[in-house]
Amino acid sequence: MSPKTPPGETREKIYQFMRDRLLGGLPPSVREVQQAFGFKAVQTAQAHLEQLVAEGRLVRQQGRSRGYTLPETSPDFATPTVFAPLLGHVQAGDLTAAIEDREGTVPVQRGSRSKSEQLFALRVRGESMIGAGIMPDDIVIVRMQSSADSGDIVVALVGDDATVKRLSIKRGRVVLMPENPDFEPIIPHPDDCRILGKVIEVRRTLS
Repeated sequence: MSPKTPPGETREKIYQFMRDRLLGGLPPSVREVQQAFGFKAVQTAQAHLEQLVAEGRLVRQQGRSRGYTLPETSPDFATPTVFAPLLGHVQAGDLTAAIEDREGTVPVQRGSRSKSEQLFALRVRGESMIGAGIMPDDIVIVRMQSSADSGDIVVALVGDDATVKRLSIKRGRVVLMPENPDFEPIIPHPDDCRILGKVIEVRRTLS
């Protein structure tokens, strides 16, 4: 029988799991921690989280099922954070009607980015961009801009439909390229296509 993982090592892995989820704007429940680490009892996950609170590495907000946050003294808050609105879904496949269904916000570390830039986030549906590492249910962080360079991954509005694709400009014509050979490029009429923004980051939650 293999030896048990030392409690400190397990707790460090739980902290990294919590940190990644919290920075991704998707705080996990205690039961999700239990399932992620294969604990037989939810109380085991609870005990590890409470120890992280005692160590000052997490903060617990009373009365909330997903009430753990990172402390403001965390190094992750050394860089200013902005909150991008999560505006529903965008298709990474065939075109679909653009839907704005605000789900909340996603924290984004600004870093060296301009203070004037505007960001928004969308949850991806479809598999046309899997070759670029964008999977169904991923969240893309998008910088709002009306133009982009050939080769950029963009969110584009074609008529009333929104899609995420790689922008290709051929002979002055916009082509929206998939990153999956099972999908065809989209060649919109110039008057029907509008760039909404450039994808600058992809977030994923591992279940």
